[in-house]
Amino acid sequence: MAGMRMYSIASGSSGNCIYVGSTATHLLIDVGISCKRTEEGLRDLELCGRDIDGILVTHEHSDHIAGLSVLSRKYDIPIYASKGTIDWMKKDSKLKCLDEELFHVVAADEKFTIKDLVVNPMIISHDAAQPLAYRVAYGTSKVAVCTDLGYFNDYTVESLKGMNALLLESNHDVNMLQVGHYPYYLKQRILGNQGHLSNENSGRLLSKIAHDGLETILLGHLSKDNNLPELAYEAVRMEINLSDCPYQASDFRIEVAKRSEPTPVVKV
Repeated sequence: MAGMRMYSIASGSSGNCIYVGSTATHLLIDVGISCKRTEEGLRDLELCGRDIDGILVTHEHSDHIAGLSVLSRKYDIPIYASKGTIDWMKKDSKLKCLDEELFHVVAADEKFTIKDLVVNPMIISHDAAQPLAYRVAYGTSKVAVCTDLGYFNDYTVESLKGMNALLLESNHDVNMLQVGHYPYYLKQRILGNQGHLSNENSGRLLSKIAHDGLETILLGHLSKDNNLPELAYEAVRMEINLSDCPYQASDFRIEVAKRSEPTPVVKV
């Protein structure tokens, strides 16, 4: 049985759009970039907008939904999100024009199927209405996209165990953020429990969920101003290597998802 593909069309503080799919089913997690850029990314997979079976929305911040209205309306693509996120989106002037029937309410840890894919949302801590991350399974193949979380706990660890591939937030270098130009309140927001995961905390989380079946790790949602790809990569590797888990960073394929262009396809 063929497995799944995960493809980061864009991942960063300026826009996020991740493809996850099987041979028969094609999903997008967030559309925080333009419809044009999304379609260009899909063409790299020999797909187009009309092939998309559903859009899983993590939360309502613009870097995750900026292109949602145009893409969904153009191709009548169903939108899946938490009740809190949908309620917020329905108040947005750009999204009011969408057909009510396109919205589907989902809940954390309540699995649902879209054709041959099983989607399992999970709770994350972020300053949004009711944010979710998503795990997607096809047979025994499992992937997850988990960004925009201020911290992780035992629930996060348990939820992400068993993944074969994972796109995980590695948003900022703490020192770059602290000495950078952001105003104090914004620094506190990013560093807080409803903010974003630092490079070090991303590595610490990965060291807790590492297992023999984990093949590929994409570090995503990097800050444009408070991180560098090489910093994220090295900090995460160091945290894994210094942890007491039985694995080394070299045991996995670790890459940094690019902010404004696609990252090579991950196959599981």
